[in-house]
Amino acid sequence: MQDNKNFLGTEPVGKLLLKLSIPTVIAQLINMLYNIVDRIYIGHIPVEGSLALTGVGVCMPIIMIVSAFAALVSSGGAPRASIYMGKQDNDSAENILSNCFSLQIIVSVILTVILLIWGKDLLLAFGASENTISYAVDYMNVYAFGTLFVQLTLGMNAFITAQGFTSISMVSVLIGAVCNITLDPIFIFVLHMGVKGAALATIISQAISTIWVVLFLCGKKTQLHLRKKYMRLVPKVILPCVALGLAAFIMQASESVVSVCFNSSLLRYGGDIAVGAMTILTSVMQFAMLPLQGIAQGAQPISSYNYGAKNADRVKKTFRLLLIVCLSYSAILWAAVQLVPRVFVSIFTADTSLIEFTAPMLKIYLGGLFLFGIQIACQMTFTSLGKAVNSIVVAVVRKFVLLLPLIYLLPHFVSDPVTGVYTAEPIADILAVTFTSILFFFQFRKALAEIQLS
Repeated sequence: MQDNKNFLGTEPVGKLLLKLSIPTVIAQLINMLYNIVDRIYIGHIPVEGSLALTGVGVCMPIIMIVSAFAALVSSGGAPRASIYMGKQDNDSAENILSNCFSLQIIVSVILTVILLIWGKDLLLAFGASENTISYAVDYMNVYAFGTLFVQLTLGMNAFITAQGFTSISMVSVLIGAVCNITLDPIFIFVLHMGVKGAALATIISQAISTIWVVLFLCGKKTQLHLRKKYMRLVPKVILPCVALGLAAFIMQASESVVSVCFNSSLLRYGGDIAVGAMTILTSVMQFAMLPLQGIAQGAQPISSYNYGAKNADRVKKTFRLLLIVCLSYSAILWAAVQLVPRVFVSIFTADTSLIEFTAPMLKIYLGGLFLFGIQIACQMTFTSLGKAVNSIVVAVVRKFVLLLPLIYLLPHFVSDPVTGVYTAEPIADILAVTFTSILFFFQFRKALAEIQLS
């Protein structure tokens, strides 16, 4: 498929989306294993498993921020590179790739220093208690040293996907996940390193994955190469990428802010068990979201390339198919969560009291999931077409305008404050989907009209 450099503009959209989405979905599911496998193993540590799981859960907002900075660069850079490929301007695309590579290294160094110096203070602010702070610090002190690898793996792999090499990007993630799954039980249980072992397994795995990604982007099979001559940061090249990537950054960073707000509110009303439940709920949410993002990422090169090539019909067909697939997936998963919530919860803990508390909360927390395929399809299409402002608006509205106020308001209007906190998520999701759908209807028609007239 990749031998034809114009395949993104010529192959049937349905066939192409299937080819590109299956590897990206698999890659997203595999990528999810990095943190989720850690939590599964940690949750089953004898005696201290529940507290250790809660402690690592408190680390998640920080991990989300690290990933968000990778998205800030790559989620804007990769679609712009695809658009230039559609214009048959690979030189400009390589300039974008190399600039993004340099920026991610700089960001990684800054983040590492911040985490090593202020990691404990951040964890305490993010909801760690006296019972869980030691586990959180142990995990984060090790994880901080792998920030560079997290940035480069996530960031540069997006440029492999953007070229249509989704099978290669899947392998990139698979390599790291296999290493992580193998090393986790060795470090945690055999070497008795506990949460430190889980973190060490993760960063070693990410490092191996990074080597694979960089070698590919410097090799013969890639269409876009890392070029030393383009690695000096140029504002006119990197700033549009950052502007476009702000939507993905806000969406992921806001997840961190939201997680902090959830943890602090739940610690106040429900104690450590409520915070521990939130760790499991966010893990299941990741399970729900990552395949959706994988499907959307499979569509991104098609939409961006054809938008750059001014092929409005293929852009329209791509979105329509993306919407159908995403909405179908989110509805099916929502039904599964509502029918068998204990099955999902039991994956992460054997503690019966935690299972009994979490299962009904999961049904509430993911109550709006059946519509979320619409949100993902619209937001990714905004990004694919280079519509930075629209992407940012829908991301901000969902989290900051809707969800954050509801987290603090709803506990005062229901008999059980803890249930009120969890209910904030589905209400915000349903309202956000409504807003996004209306905005997308008008802006998508406008974007298609622009390229048809040009």
